Amino acid sequence: MARVAFFMDKLLRKIGLSGKSFVPMLLGFGCSVPAVMSTRTLNSDRDRKLTILLVPYMSCSAKIPIYGVFAAAFFTEHRALVMISLYIIGMLLGIIFALIMKRTAFRGKPVPFVMELPNYRMPSPRSVLLLMWEKAKDFIERAFTIIFLATIVIWFLQKFDIRLNEVSDSADSMLAHLGKWLAPLFAPLGFGDWRAATALITGFSAKEAVVSTLSVLLDLDVSQMQSGLAAMFTPLTAFSFLLFTLLYTPCMAAVATIKRELNSGIKTLIVVIMQCMIAWLVAFVFYQLGSLLL
Repeated sequence: MARVAFFMDKLLRKIGLSGKSFVPMLLGFGCSVPAVMSTRTLNSDRDRKLTILLVPYMSCSAKIPIYGVFAAAFFTEHRALVMISLYIIGMLLGIIFALIMKRTAFRGKPVPFVMELPNYRMPSPRSVLLLMWEKAKDFIERAFTIIFLATIVIWFLQKFDIRLNEVSDSADSMLAHLGKWLAPLFAPLGFGDWRAATALITGFSAKEAVVSTLSVLLDLDVSQMQSGLAAMFTPLTAFSFLLFTLLYTPCMAAVATIKRELNSGIKTLIVVIMQCMIAWLVAFVFYQLGSLLL
């Protein structure tokens, strides 16, 4: 990883970062929580904060179930191309965002690249196990507690109505009412259905919850989702939905980690709002242009 950071230093300096920032962004393709935590290795506070802002643009693995289900339902012959394009779009938008930040809020140059390049050696099993335990323990303590609490909140909202009566149909729950209230906000993006809005709300707890929520609301197994989604989306609106899920704010565990690393609730709220605004704008532009062309 040290050598990769060394080779990426020249490229990342063009967007205002040092090569060390490549490691957190690479980890972001797995999970945003350890990616944000790994920014502590950066020497510059400027580089660390800018890298934290860029991590959400790297599509985490929790979004793969969403991509897979929608690609299989609407882009059967080009599902691999669609999924790859989402990763590329995320990286390109991250580069554009970094260039804008470099000339506005994060002016200045990144710190000189100084990193020891250790010799290649086979690690001992003991050191590997200790490192795995430390990282896993840190992740569980920081992420699992947030995910667990968020899951309880989502379950409560989905199980009871406004009068706190248990509902037999999820469409009558508090979560569904919240989705119906937010649905007009997504109408310009092509998916103004309240079920889509509700699924995006549950995505705040964990991104893979988007698929399971749609499955519950459509009363279908995941294997039968294709027919249900076809009634809600077209290929154009489906890709617009994928763009929004790609770019809108990461899960609650990642948001909590960002708050801890930035040590500011206000800055974290700004990051969340900014991510949602960028996601809405990109999906809006895509859908409106697609509607004109198609």
